[in-house]
Amino acid sequence: MKKLNFKIILQMMGFLLIFNGLFMLLSVIVSLYYDDGASQGILYAGLLSMAVGGLFQFATKGFKTQIKKREGYLVVTLGWIIMSLSGALPYIFTGAIPSFTNAFFETMSGYTTTGASILNDIESMPKSILFWRSTTHWIGGMGIIVLAIAILPLLGIGGMQLFSAEAPGPSADKLHPRITDTAKRLWLIYFSLTVAEAILLKVAGMGVFDAVNHAMCTLSTGGFSTKNASVAYWNNQPVIQYIIIIFMFLAGTNFVLSYYAFKGKFKKVFYDEELKIYFIIIVLLTTISAILIYYFAGVSKTPTEIQAIAHPMVNGLAESSFRHALFQVIAVITTTGFVSADFSIWTPFLSVIFFFLMFIGASAGSTAGGVKIVRHIIMLKNGFLEFKRTLHPNAIIPVRYNGRAVTRGIVFNIMAFFILYLVVFAIGASVFALLGLDIITAAGASASSLGNVGPAFGDLSPVNNYDSLPSFGKWWSAFLMLLGRLELFTVLIVLTPYFWRNN
Repeated sequence: MKKLNFKIILQMMGFLLIFNGLFMLLSVIVSLYYDDGASQGILYAGLLSMAVGGLFQFATKGFKTQIKKREGYLVVTLGWIIMSLSGALPYIFTGAIPSFTNAFFETMSGYTTTGASILNDIESMPKSILFWRSTTHWIGGMGIIVLAIAILPLLGIGGMQLFSAEAPGPSADKLHPRITDTAKRLWLIYFSLTVAEAILLKVAGMGVFDAVNHAMCTLSTGGFSTKNASVAYWNNQPVIQYIIIIFMFLAGTNFVLSYYAFKGKFKKVFYDEELKIYFIIIVLLTTISAILIYYFAGVSKTPTEIQAIAHPMVNGLAESSFRHALFQVIAVITTTGFVSADFSIWTPFLSVIFFFLMFIGASAGSTAGGVKIVRHIIMLKNGFLEFKRTLHPNAIIPVRYNGRAVTRGIVFNIMAFFILYLVVFAIGASVFALLGLDIITAAGASASSLGNVGPAFGDLSPVNNYDSLPSFGKWWSAFLMLLGRLELFTVLIVLTPYFWRNN
C-alpha cells in the first residue's frame, strides 16, 4: 500500500476553505443590507478562511495528481471537519455564539443537515447569522465534495474517488459518464428546486428573507428555521406548510429520478421500487397518525407555539390533523427536522412510530440522512429469500431490485452497514446515558444525531433544543452527526490502524 499523498489533501483543504470563505461574503452582503451590525465579524471570518486556504494552495502550487481511494476518504472526512471549524468563525467573531463548543455544534449540525440547534432565541439573532446557518445547510445538503468535484477539473484533479467517498450508498446511478458533469446536473436540479420553493413561499405570504432561508433548509433536508417555533409559526397559513411538505418530499427522493422527470423519462420514475415504498410508507403512517391525532391528541393552531393539546375538539379540524400528521411524517422520514407541532406527545404509540422513522431515512441519492429505504428493501428481500434458500440449498436465488439482480457483495455490505449502524446507535445512547441523560432522551439524541434528524424525544423534544447537553455531549452528538452524514464507513475507516499502514 502506497504512502498517503498529504500534498493533495492539503491542496483540497485549501480549496474548501476558500470556497467556504466566499460563501461567507454572501452573508456580509445580507448583513449590510439589513444593517444588523454583524458584517465586520463575518467579513473577518471569511477573509481568515480564504487566507488560510490560500496558504494551503500556495504551499502545494503546481502540484497536480489523481486522488486515490485512501486520499479520497481522508479528504472527505477532514473536509467536513475543516469546513465546520471554519464555518464556526462567523458565530464566534460576531459574538452570536461566543462558546466554541456551541459554535462548532451549530456548524456541524448545519453542514450535516441535522438541524439540531443550541440557540434559545433564534429571532434575536442578526439576519446575516441566520442566513449563514441556512447556507451551511444548503452547502452540506448535496455534499461539499460533490460541489467541489464540479470545479476540480480547473485544478487538474480527478474527482471520482471523492464522489464515491461522499456518496457511499448501495447504488451509484450517474446521469452522465463524466463525474463532474454528474455533479453539475445534480446541483442544477438542487438550485432550481430551491429557487422554485422560495418563489412559491413568497407568493403564499412568507417574507422574502424567511422564504429564501426555508427553501435552502428544505431542499437540504436540514431543518434550521428563522423562527423560534419553526414552521409552527405559520400554523394559521396551511398553504405555506403544504408547499414545504411538497419540497421536503422531493428533497427526500433520489435526485437522479428528479433528473429523469425533468427529461420526461417518467417510466424510470414510476417503476422505481424505492420511490414506491417511500410513498407507501408516507401514506400509511400519515393515515394512522392523522386518525390518532384527531381522536386522541389534537393539534394546536396557535402560530407562536409548538404544542399538542389534550382534546381534539378544541380545534376539531380533520384538515389540521391530516396536515400536521403529513408534515411531521415527511419531516422525520426525510430527516428535515422542521416542526409544526410536538410529535413527541402525540400518544405513546406515535412516539414509537416516529422513533423508528428516524432509522428509516428517505431515498438513496437524496439529501436525507438515515439508513435509506433501498437498504431496508434489500435486507427484507434477502431475509425472505433465506426461507427459499433453506428449502432449496442448491438453488441460486439472487435478490432483485428494480428488476436487476443485486450482487452478494452489495447485500453483505448493506447488512454490515445496518448492523454497524445499530451498534453505533447503542454506543451513542450509552454515552449520552453516562452523561446523565434519561433513557428516552439518550436514545432519542443518539438516533436523531446519527440519522441527522434534529428534534428528538424527552429533554430534546421539538419544543426544546440541544443547549441543555453538557459540553462533551455536544461534541459526541457532533461526532455522531458526522458519522451519519458520511454513512459510517467513510469516517470509521479513517480511524482504523490498517488505513494508516503504508505496506
